[in-house]
Amino acid sequence: MKIKSVLKPKHVAWAIGAVVGAILLNLVVHSGAKASVQPPSSPLVEVATVEQKDVPVYGEWIGTLAGQVNADVKAQVTGYLLTRKYKEGSYVKKGQLLFEIDPRPFQAALDQAKGQLAQARAQLIQNQAQLATAKANQLKSQLDVEKYGPLAKVDAVSKQDFDNATQTDLANQAQVQAAEAAIVSAKAQIQANQAAVETASINLGFTRVISPIDGIAGIAQAQVGDLVSTSSGSLTTVSTLDPIRDYFTVSEQDYLALQKRLSNSDKDRWKLQLILADGTTYPKEGDFYFADRQVNQNTGAIQLAALFPNPGNILRPGQYGKVHAMVRKQQNATLIPQAAVNEQQGSYLVAVVDKDNRVSMRPVQVGERTGTMWVIRGGLKAGEHVVVEGQQNLKPGMTVRTKPFKSDVE
Repeated sequence: MKIKSVLKPKHVAWAIGAVVGAILLNLVVHSGAKASVQPPSSPLVEVATVEQKDVPVYGEWIGTLAGQVNADVKAQVTGYLLTRKYKEGSYVKKGQLLFEIDPRPFQAALDQAKGQLAQARAQLIQNQAQLATAKANQLKSQLDVEKYGPLAKVDAVSKQDFDNATQTDLANQAQVQAAEAAIVSAKAQIQANQAAVETASINLGFTRVISPIDGIAGIAQAQVGDLVSTSSGSLTTVSTLDPIRDYFTVSEQDYLALQKRLSNSDKDRWKLQLILADGTTYPKEGDFYFADRQVNQNTGAIQLAALFPNPGNILRPGQYGKVHAMVRKQQNATLIPQAAVNEQQGSYLVAVVDKDNRVSMRPVQVGERTGTMWVIRGGLKAGEHVVVEGQQNLKPGMTVRTKPFKSDVE
């Protein structure tokens, strides 16, 4: 049995046209997709213009804080430490009691010295009375000699009586001299005893260890019950901290540059900033204080000192304190933002964009930093453009799109 087609010729033509149309439409769509693919665009970078102007040049030096006056408190006598009378790390005043050494042996020595002084004074009084008696006796015997002398010449008295009077007078003179010598000795003994009393009194006073200055007292280096002496080291240290010193070391070249500024009547205006260990800047400016007497021949550096106000004694000796200050003014310095400089194995490179927006990598010689800018000693000219943001993946000869760089720091 034969199957007859149900499609008429016109229906077959319509189906074939639909299939051909679908194929053509698919080709058009795919060809249009390929035509819409664009080449990659040029990277966008931020550029800054190379400037040239006068700028201050700053220096930074590592420093260490120290008290303006640091007084080591030591024992002046040997004895056992009885008490500590201050709070470690607290503010103390001049004359305030810090430690007490057992005073009993020194009180006993003082009492003994006072007793010996009283004995010497009593002996002096006794010697003075003896001298008065001796002088009275010598005066009487002298009168006898004067009376018997003329009588002996005319045989009015015996020669024996005259000789006895003469011998008595000589004995009395000797007693006067002995009494006078005893008085001199007693006075010397009194002076010695007075010195002993004063020494004993001073030693007794030394059992009270006091602060020699106003300041902050440190940790006690001796504890109650310890035997302390003049050779046992410091009991503690008291430091005056307002103002506080900052010792820092500069190179000989920086020192010479600073001396030029100071010699131009800038000494009173050379202000210093203190950068603390956490990177913050201390809110109060300091002043230059002094320079050491010599340059260290081994390092070629010299130590300077600055004074910073320290109300409340917040800063303490031994703290890290980096000093930041203007060294000089550089005329017509070439400047670019620090972010534009890339360091590679000890050399410095910047990406320069020419008038056709093409990139070239150029080595430069860098100088000092000032704020967010970097002084360039060679390799760039004023008016050129350098890439500050977007240096990543830049290659020499690459074309870029640019926009001006705007710093966050005013």
